Amino acid sequence: MQLKNIYFIYIITLFCLILEAQAGEWSGYIAGELRYFPESPLSTEQFNGANFALSAQPQYYHEWDDGDQSFTFVPFLRVDQHDSERSHFDIRELTWLKAAKTGNWELRLGIRKVFWGVTESQHLVDIINQTDLVEHIDGEQKLGQPMINLALINDWGTLDLFILPGFRERTFPGRKGRLLANGIPVDTDQVRYESGAKDKHVDWAVRWAQMFGDWDIGLSHFSGTGREPRFVPGRDTKGRFVFIPFYEQIEQTGLDLQLTQEAMLWKLEMISRKDRQERFTALTGGFEYTFVRDSGAEIGLLTEYLFDDRHDNATNPFEDDMMLGLRLTLNDEQSTELLAGGIFDLDSSGSYYLLEASRRLGESWKLSLNAYIYSNIPYDDLSYGFRNEDFVQLELAWYF
Repeated sequence: MQLKNIYFIYIITLFCLILEAQAGEWSGYIAGELRYFPESPLSTEQFNGANFALSAQPQYYHEWDDGDQSFTFVPFLRVDQHDSERSHFDIRELTWLKAAKTGNWELRLGIRKVFWGVTESQHLVDIINQTDLVEHIDGEQKLGQPMINLALINDWGTLDLFILPGFRERTFPGRKGRLLANGIPVDTDQVRYESGAKDKHVDWAVRWAQMFGDWDIGLSHFSGTGREPRFVPGRDTKGRFVFIPFYEQIEQTGLDLQLTQEAMLWKLEMISRKDRQERFTALTGGFEYTFVRDSGAEIGLLTEYLFDDRHDNATNPFEDDMMLGLRLTLNDEQSTELLAGGIFDLDSSGSYYLLEASRRLGESWKLSLNAYIYSNIPYDDLSYGFRNEDFVQLELAWYF
């Protein structure tokens, strides 16, 4: 661990002790994770078989001024058995909130996570935070983003204005880690930017959201450094082949819609993005129909279509794909949930299957099981480099 990181963790620990002496609430979790990869890696430097990791995410919350002001602090720490790049520390949130007495505006300053989106298979419009890819291949985990956020709340909707000073690079597994495309590591020490300001570029974004009866609608625009890098082939200091991330300046306009009709949810996310090479359009849309059993259990059937008009030039594998899934929520005392499904390439035989299940054990424990499987991936598909990266993950977390 670098010296600057040790100092950083020391400062955060001291900060936590100071907070402990103040009025407020602590919560969070500590978890142990076991991953098993049944296939041998494509690189001899990668570990084979099982991997163990520990993670912790405490949360401190304090409010005052009759609830109109609050402070939230959420650090995150992971220690991984084999991959030094996956062992990392991040501040997910470090935010001061001030709400107007009239209720028509809110100001947030600090580091935050902001989520936009309604679909299940991918979140095209969700662009504020950078993906913490070492946490999970699904891209759902995000790094904290420094920001100034002013929300204007009126009858005509909520208008969120964002100033985003400072860019967060995407995290990637290290040379010894798994889930590397073709076993080739990403060299973040050679990261490149289109902007001369590099990671100091100040981005901005705006989003309007409103409900019209059964409709939920969101319109957004982002201008700044794209969170999704392109990759340039190169060599590291030892002459080994690597991928070098290159971050472009982009303009992205997004639309997210959700229509609720009793047991049916219709969902759509669509973006138009312009980068240094082109302008393209991508969308994900579909529905979820839920059956309610006499026992109170809910069974949801999901289907979504994923499209990217760049086709073979797309930077993700979902340019003409269909997602089918099933969601089971028992609504029992143990909060038992399961999501199973697959994404099927309509242009080839390639498919990707997933299973996510969780269940509470007592009042403070939660057991989660995830499985991800790649099947019949053709050599010209972007997922081909992950053909040996099937894995099963078991996590046991203690919540406090």
